[in-house]
Amino acid sequence: MFLKLLLLFTLFPLLELYLLIELGRRVGVAPTILLVVITGFCGVLLARAQGFRVLRRITGQLRQGLLPGDELLDGLAILIGAALLLTPGLISDTAGLLLLVPGSRGAVKQYFRSKLRKALEEGTMHFFWR
Repeated sequence: MFLKLLLLFTLFPLLELYLLIELGRRVGVAPTILLVVITGFCGVLLARAQGFRVLRRITGQLRQGLLPGDELLDGLAILIGAALLLTPGLISDTAGLLLLVPGSRGAVKQYFRSKLRKALEEGTMHFFWR
């Protein structure tokens, strides 16, 4: 686990930095910075809209007396997507935008669902009620 985190926090930023430098060399510094700013701005608007949409769906489910499981996974994907958009870089922006577009969250939600199910079945995740 430590090795995975080390690679994530060292290699991934280096790859992002390399891509930004390479893009800056090919199209110029100003267009590269503008691209990062525009994707961040559009991402914030999309995250806000999708977040409120999911919040309304969660509220509706709770009012009907239902557990909003799928909506909570949507909310988690939106939260992760918004966080990815806050970090400057082309890969993280692309991944963040994909998590914010409703139709492209299906695979990610399925992954979260399977990880949660596995953790619950193995007993490595516990819920404590007070």
